[in-house]
Amino acid sequence: AKEGILSGTDAENLCAVFRMLAEPTRMRIVLSLLNGEMCVYHLAEVTDSTVSGVSHQLRVLRDNKIVKAKRFGKNVEYSIADEHVHKIVKMI
Repeated sequence: AKEGILSGTDAENLCAVFRMLAEPTRMRIVLSLLNGEMCVYHLAEVTDSTVSGVSHQLRVLRDNKIVKAKRFGKNVEYSIADEHVHKIVKMI
């Protein structure tokens, strides 16, 4: 039975991912990003949210290493930070 048990740190990290995905706007952002990189304006459009609201949720997701950002001039493109997040969301 111990074979399938995660270490304390790994279990905490997995729970942190699930907490991040438990908020509907964040989940919609993550689902949108599974299709590729997007800027905050496009994410706001596809999630029917405000740019301000999406920016706030992106900050939370970035702080928790769920998404990453790349700057292209004045634009910032967001993408999924880790393939594990992609796999977890697809499995859910």
